Amino acid sequence: MEAVKHTLQVLPWLLLFAQLAAASTSNCTNATDGTDSRGAMKLKLIAIASILTAGAAGVLVPVLGRSMAALHPDGDIFFAVKAFAAGVILATGMVHILPAAFDGLTSPCLHKGGRDRNGFPFAGLIAMSAAMATMVIDSLAAGYYTRSHFSKAQPIDNQEIYEQPGEEERPGRAQHVHMHTHATHGHPHGEADVISSPEEASIADTIRHRVVSQVLELGILVHSVIIGVSLGASVRPATIRPLVGALSFHQFFEGIGLGGCILQANFKMRATIMMAMFFSLTAPVGIALGIAISSSYNVHSSTALVVEGVFNSASAGILIYMSLVDLLATDFNKLKLQTNTKLQLMTYLALFIGAGLMSMLAIWA
Repeated sequence: MEAVKHTLQVLPWLLLFAQLAAASTSNCTNATDGTDSRGAMKLKLIAIASILTAGAAGVLVPVLGRSMAALHPDGDIFFAVKAFAAGVILATGMVHILPAAFDGLTSPCLHKGGRDRNGFPFAGLIAMSAAMATMVIDSLAAGYYTRSHFSKAQPIDNQEIYEQPGEEERPGRAQHVHMHTHATHGHPHGEADVISSPEEASIADTIRHRVVSQVLELGILVHSVIIGVSLGASVRPATIRPLVGALSFHQFFEGIGLGGCILQANFKMRATIMMAMFFSLTAPVGIALGIAISSSYNVHSSTALVVEGVFNSASAGILIYMSLVDLLATDFNKLKLQTNTKLQLMTYLALFIGAGLMSMLAIWA
């Protein structure tokens, strides 16, 4: 439920974005060439169904595939899948979102009346700030959950140890009890004392994966709502038609990346389903929201450009940081990958293919 609660906290800000964009009346262009509300509505309904299906399929591929030995989190193929997904997420932030943020915050619609267009690069500043904030949140959240877990008392474990006759005299068992005593009373003397067994190391790794998956979903949700609102508010079939296929593939690839992180986080089934549903529904809900405000929404209004630019910049910073630090750097520094040349080549190839395919989609969306 913690994952669902953190995801819900971002929704009011996204709704505020839609309200501000709809309320703005400052127009830059009012071109009506190629407008066809009825034809556009048919394409929007097709887009909702297509993007919903693609997003759900993408996020469920790793989740449902965990029963297959080939897609086990410790398997070689899963390393390649994660590298592919990380390449997709990196290209999403660098090629799709960040340029759109720069375009929005440097648009000529924001620089009327003779003001200088070559102003401060706010998009880069916001993206950098979001990346640093993500690092801080990532570190603080992981530290908090780790301390919370290892400071909990474990009376059942200790009771089982002492109830077995003669076990308390065994040096190995005494060391095990001393380790739990340190964790129980909350007096860690370094990481070696707190995480001093394979089981506890695995728990700490799971905690890190849970933090990563929640922060990653936050960045993806913000971006998904923005592109959904933009598509839903358009009334030009020529603009919407190429976006339907491009955004469907876009959501599918992003879903694979998020699904891989959710799989490694070992969430309970209910939390896994809820996170998958939120991701799958966000872009279609954004399209529906765009349809609702299409009569008053103007993508060229100053308010819409600023709000979209800020959200896009923050989303880009989050996704770039998560892909490079929490996904790629973590896996590429593992001993299993560094000592296996074949696995290295397969992982590098998957990374380049993922980033390349997502970058190619920028031609249409």
